[in-house]
Formats: sequence, structure tokens, C-alpha cells
Amino acid sequence: MKKPYTHYKFGLLLSLLTIVLPAVTFAEKPQSESLKGLPLIATEDFEHGTKDWKPTDNSAWEIQQEGDNHVFSLIKKKSNYEPPVRSPYNRAIYQGGEFADVILDLKLQSTSPDYNHRSLCLFFGYQDESHFYYVHFGKKTDDHANQIFIVNDAPRTKISTKTTPGTNWDDEWHHARVIRKVQDGTIEIYFDNMETPIMTATDKTFQHGRIGIGSFDDPGRFDDIKIYGNPIK
Repeated sequence: MKKPYTHYKFGLLLSLLTIVLPAVTFAEKPQSESLKGLPLIATEDFEHGTKDWKPTDNSAWEIQQEGDNHVFSLIKKKSNYEPPVRSPYNRAIYQGGEFADVILDLKLQSTSPDYNHRSLCLFFGYQDESHFYYVHFGKKTDDHANQIFIVNDAPRTKISTKTTPGTNWDDEWHHARVIRKVQDGTIEIYFDNMETPIMTATDKTFQHGRIGIGSFDDPGRFDDIKIYGNPIK
């Protein structure tokens, strides 16, 4: 008498699984990630090398391991690269495409001894070696430090409309973000606090370009990069 009942229960269970499992699979399907209306285009954690990055001096960069994690490390204070015009020496440019509107979000760590111009840089709107924007996170602000700059076939020129007294570098990892919108020319720079920009600028010279990481002449580390934006075909 128990055998038919057991078969009935097993059949009922299979029917329920057939109904429930597709619903569970659909519910758990990850949604596409975006930030401020821009889709996530690429991520980089350097766990599989640096094939998408082109340094201006290969000898200045290496992959380093921290526990189970790998980071892209700038190991020279000043690389062997000489830019065409006065601008940062240390650059690694992302080769995965050019962007119009773009958000560059990442973690970065200064590994330099402390001094007034201790700094790291992020690049965007990068056309070529002498046409691009960059932000300089400098320890102490002056006309050549802790500002947003344009390099337009001439030595770097400050275009910041807002900045701070300086970037309070220590030896810890920090969170940085660049937001570039080409239609209105706005540039917003964030450091640790993602609610209020620490630097702003407005410029429409470069309407698209690549992004990059590096410094003027200091060592540092970079990791967990996310790029949101509108790629240029």
C-alpha cells in the first residue's frame, strides 16, 4: 500500500521542482551594472596580467602580489620616458577602447615617502602623448599640484575651477573616481568621499579618448578598476 503513495510523492516533488527552478534561476540572474546612467564597460583586477595596458616605460611597472591579490605597481619615481611636452612621466594607458562620457573608478595607493608633492595621476580624454587631460592628486596644492590639467601640444595647464588644500596621502589604499561628461564639458574628481567632488573643471577641447593610470614622478599601486561609459567605435 505504501509503494504507490511513495511514487505519487516523488512525482509531485519533480513537478514542483520543474515549476520552481526556472523562477529561481531567473531571479538570481545578475543585472547589468551602471553608475550615474553609464553602463559598466570593463573591469580590471590584474589577476590575469596587464595585456590591455600600455605603459610608456615597461621597466617602470610590474605586477605585485599582496596575499591572494595582485596589483599593478609603478615602481620607479621617474621613468625613462620623456614626454613631448612638460607632463607626467609615468603612464599606463588602457587599450580597450576610447570613450566619450566616462567614469573611471578605482583603488590606488601611494608608495612614495612623504613630501609636499607626493602624488598619483589619472588620465582621461587621452588622444596621444601630447593631447589629454589628467588629474594630479598632490599632497600640497599649488599651480602644478593637486589640480586638473590639460595637455594640448603644450606644457600642462591648470583648468581646475575647484580644488582642496591638498590630498592627504598616507600609506593606505584609497578610492578615487573621475566623471567626465563631454556635452557640457564637466569634469568631477572624487577621493574617498563619493558624494562631493574634491576638484572640478569645465573644458570641451577633447570629446573622447582613452583612460590611464600613473603619476608625474612618484611610485604607487592601482587595483580594482571599473570603467563606465560610452565607447567610441
